[in-house]
Amino acid sequence: MTQVDKFAAEQEGYKQSLGRRQVQMIAIGGAIGTGLFLGSASRLGSTGPALLFSYAFVGVIAFFLMRALGELVLYRASSGAFVSYAREFFGEKAAYVTGWMYWLNWALTGIAELSAVAVYVKHWWPDMPQAITVLIALAVVLTINLLSARAFGEFEFWASVLKVGAIVVFLVVGIVVVAGSIKLGSGADAHTAGVSNLWANPGGFWPHMGDFHWYGPILVMSGVVFAYSAIEMVGIAAGEMEDPKREVPKAVNAVVFRIAVFYCGSIFLLVCMLPTSVYGAKVNGSNVSPFVTVFGRMGLGWMADVIQAILIVAAMSSLNSGLYTTGRILRSLGMSKEAPSLMLKMSGSGVPWGGIVCTSVIYLFGAFLNALVPGQAFEIALEASSIAIVFVWGSIFVSQIRLRQLSDAGVVPASPFRAPFSPWTSYIGLVFLVFVIGGMAISGWQSSPDFWGKTDFIVVVFGIPALAVLLTIGWFLVKPAVVANTGGQIRATWTLQGPTYK
Repeated sequence: MTQVDKFAAEQEGYKQSLGRRQVQMIAIGGAIGTGLFLGSASRLGSTGPALLFSYAFVGVIAFFLMRALGELVLYRASSGAFVSYAREFFGEKAAYVTGWMYWLNWALTGIAELSAVAVYVKHWWPDMPQAITVLIALAVVLTINLLSARAFGEFEFWASVLKVGAIVVFLVVGIVVVAGSIKLGSGADAHTAGVSNLWANPGGFWPHMGDFHWYGPILVMSGVVFAYSAIEMVGIAAGEMEDPKREVPKAVNAVVFRIAVFYCGSIFLLVCMLPTSVYGAKVNGSNVSPFVTVFGRMGLGWMADVIQAILIVAAMSSLNSGLYTTGRILRSLGMSKEAPSLMLKMSGSGVPWGGIVCTSVIYLFGAFLNALVPGQAFEIALEASSIAIVFVWGSIFVSQIRLRQLSDAGVVPASPFRAPFSPWTSYIGLVFLVFVIGGMAISGWQSSPDFWGKTDFIVVVFGIPALAVLLTIGWFLVKPAVVANTGGQIRATWTLQGPTYK
């Protein structure tokens, strides 16, 4: 089998059924999830208005990432995405590591989201057994994924409509409240909204006194990265788009718009409407969405029910995306014997059901384990997913750099959608990702006086070496099968002088 045949084989069986309407809403709603609806509350409370700077700066890095990914996708669309590009430009071992790291990210994230759905549902039905909610939620997304890529796209379309609709309503209400300097709350809790709150907020725009540190908005960027995770999913979906050459550039270029409007716009209005010290409160041990806080001060308590419903939609959307992406990634690994042969199973409708079902089993087991034995061990495992997404983003940047080197040398055709100011934008992205790892370690160390409470520090200092050891052992085990399957051609497909294997 030639190298070209090998990459073409990865796409066999898939149906190009994701239409323009679905792709655009997946692109718009992909980055909107619990990171914005819920996670922004604690960040506002601990960082102040300068969180706006943090989201904007990481948004620029996210745009660099998407332009790098766009160049790769228009060079060769593949449902194997980053795994396939790592295989072509750096060899089978790089593909193996990238694929399993991305699977780890979605496996751990999916377990957390499934557990979260069970908690969110208790807002309406406090007596609902968590096991029942977990089974129903997983059954819904599993059924959707096993039907077809179009069914996945349709679910994501309507989930995105709901998420985007909720943010748009908030943006409109927020603009009216801020522009009209409307007073929120009553009595001692009353506060007048206005742009002046950006600097009139206790501690100013960039708080650095008392419990605040001047480097707080910089360190929090390591957490903001994970609020933007899932934007890279467009690269996987490209393999099943009806017209990726038309849709991918639009989806990629829309990243700046949706980050600026949905994330930065929402954070800006939240800061202008109330002091940031109001956000981050907990009720019954759970974080309260900043949107619930604002609408509560406006006397619209019923909006809490609406936001709670949106949180369930966002969690279900994440679960849906996790099954979709891991099914495709595991199949790409299975093609080169880097995953069990079960992962190669495809349905007649073009669904890699083997990988999807396997990930579902992990979701189910993990969710029940988390319910039975809640505690620090699961939190540490969940934070390990942060390391995985940083690695995958890094893989995208280095693959784009290598593609540009090869295309500039005339070894491979240039992508029709080249990233501007490359390779410098990808180098900046890589440096930033190194900073993210360092930021996780520092903020983790400061987070708790108890050593085992320093979750992010433990993940960075002990988790990264542990993952490296596990992946090395795994590669040692699968390498003989990979070598046999490829006829010994496990290195990168290209050198700067031409094909590696003649």
